[in-house]
Amino acid sequence: MKEERPDLETLKAFKKLPSLPHILLKVLEACNDPKGSVAELSAIIEKDPALCGKILRVVNSTYFGLRRKVEGIAQAATLLGTNAVRNMVLCASVHEVFRARGSGRGPDLKRYWWHSLKSGILARDLARRVGYANGEEAFLAGLLHDLGKLVLWTNFPREYEELLERYESREELRLAAESKLGATHCQAGGWLLDRWGLPTFVADAVYYHHESLERVMDALPLVRIVFAANVLSQPPTAESESRAAEVLGVLFGLTAEQVSDMGARAEKEVEEVARSLQIEVSSPAGDDTNDQLKAAALEKRVQDMSLLLGTLQNLLQAHEERAILRVVDEGFRILFDCTDLFFFLHDPDKEALVGRGVVEEERSALVEGLLVPVSSERSLLVSCLRREEILNSFEGPQDEAPVIIDAQLIRFMGVEGMVCIPLSAHGESVGVVVLGLKEKEFRKLALDFSLLHMFVSQASLALYAQQLRERQWRRIQVERLEAAEAMARKVVHEANNPLGIMKNYLKILGMKLAERGIEQEEIRILNEEIDRVAGILAGLTAFTSRSGTRPPEPVDVNRLLKDLAKITRDSLQQRVGVTLHLDPDPSLPTVMADRDGLKQVVINLVKNAAEAMESRGGNIYLETRRSSKALEQDDAKGYVQIIIRDDGPGIPEEVKSKLFEPFVTSKGAGHSGLGLSIVHNLVKKMGGAVVCESEEGKGTRFRIEIPVGKQG
Repeated sequence: MKEERPDLETLKAFKKLPSLPHILLKVLEACNDPKGSVAELSAIIEKDPALCGKILRVVNSTYFGLRRKVEGIAQAATLLGTNAVRNMVLCASVHEVFRARGSGRGPDLKRYWWHSLKSGILARDLARRVGYANGEEAFLAGLLHDLGKLVLWTNFPREYEELLERYESREELRLAAESKLGATHCQAGGWLLDRWGLPTFVADAVYYHHESLERVMDALPLVRIVFAANVLSQPPTAESESRAAEVLGVLFGLTAEQVSDMGARAEKEVEEVARSLQIEVSSPAGDDTNDQLKAAALEKRVQDMSLLLGTLQNLLQAHEERAILRVVDEGFRILFDCTDLFFFLHDPDKEALVGRGVVEEERSALVEGLLVPVSSERSLLVSCLRREEILNSFEGPQDEAPVIIDAQLIRFMGVEGMVCIPLSAHGESVGVVVLGLKEKEFRKLALDFSLLHMFVSQASLALYAQQLRERQWRRIQVERLEAAEAMARKVVHEANNPLGIMKNYLKILGMKLAERGIEQEEIRILNEEIDRVAGILAGLTAFTSRSGTRPPEPVDVNRLLKDLAKITRDSLQQRVGVTLHLDPDPSLPTVMADRDGLKQVVINLVKNAAEAMESRGGNIYLETRRSSKALEQDDAKGYVQIIIRDDGPGIPEEVKSKLFEPFVTSKGAGHSGLGLSIVHNLVKKMGGAVVCESEEGKGTRFRIEIPVGKQG
């Protein structure tokens, strides 16, 4: 016979479980303690069912993609890191403060916490007594067994408060009344743990903890343990003590004395935990003065620190565009539970919003380089950028279809609609964040728009500051190149004079020697060397000169790379033990570019990579790709990407920040540090761009973008 479980899809939009202010304060203190450890942090978190649930939900989500489900809070906190935990607790703190200001009184969190923690302690003790191997799993199941009460209250606050007041001490009537809301708290809690990816046996223990003793006798051990722990953790009365002795005697063969001893020890342990968290222990349901003080302290803490302190600290520590976007991405996922999001940054030169991939997944890579022209004014993305306000696809005219660009993005994300959030700072447009949401998720997000604005303003400022640094860097580079150009022209001018005199005297000397019939091989060699010196000097001015650029011509990039690989592969393998790999995109179009300049760019980057791996060998990969242009206008020709990557030692951080500046090198004596400056200058002349990504110990990746069409 198949067991029917209720359909709880109406609870899908639920996000925020309330926590005790006492515990939130303790966790915030632990997060901000530079000497604190993850173990100390976990020890506090595992005392609160709501925080446990939040952290286990995030760490078991598809975003982390772990092969095995995480059950322990210590492991989850280690995987997330202190910054992520701090952000979640700050978010919970703000919601708790706002909840306290609302009209609803809410459940008695102190009594709920007391009962849940005692049940967890008893479940762990029972597991040890009966030989159940995973005591921590039993503790977690006992701690979370009443989580469904918070779920129901969060979704139906008014109805559930009335229900609790009416049937507070009448369990069967309360469960029947809960069913009229769509599910009992047992069913809601079990469903939620399933949704969060916890093991099914843990969810089952929550689902069946109010079944009859007769049915539970035939269940697996964890269900019986949590069932008994719940019975034994009820407030002590003659009736409850008799019931506990009966249940634990039938299920585990314990005597009434053993049962009483277990209950007393669990009560004492809860009291010790409560004292350490500064929770009044005399009467969990009595005087709430201390609770009010803690709530007020939490509100002040939130006001002092602000919700986004943790994320702001991470943003301040990020010094590259991609690093900043990763921090913002993590903030959206943790603070607002948004998992489908993409970034489009405004590029005035291209007159478009340009997609930026952030996380290591296929969809993010497809968005990289995607262009949405700012001329597409009916697109939500462009309207959001121009108007600098949050726009969405849910509240527009129902009879008006979205523009194709927007429809493509929504379909690409596999969601019902999207929300576009502008990134702007100091009157300048930085870009747009695109969130893919279901309509229920959008309604919930709309309640947090004030927090969203706070978060986005910090993100915008961080990106704007990074763009200012980039502009400053380009200005300094131009100034340095101009200074280098002036110096180069002076050196060439001064050096060519004595070289010319030397050639003239050699010619005269040759004529005299010819009259005497003397061999002139040495004079020929001297002339060739003088010509070579002149060529080197001419190359120095070519590096800096912005005039005399060779006209672009059609270039088959794949053929060019194939020819270069052919003449360098054997030399690299024999000389430094480096293997060259070629991976061309067969659909690559011809580009209009400077053929010799492009050769010089590739040769310089391959040479640099080979020199970096000279002592240990390795691999260099040459790849070509065409930038994804699915959303562009038909007349846009796009860009060709040349990717040169290696598995060498990477570039030191102190060099990376000024990589393309002249005379900067990490190779020591004998190297001028001009190679990458030449690369940058040549690519820029072709209307393209070059980007470097490198991590010490993990290799380096250069991405060169060359426009397909003719340079103007």
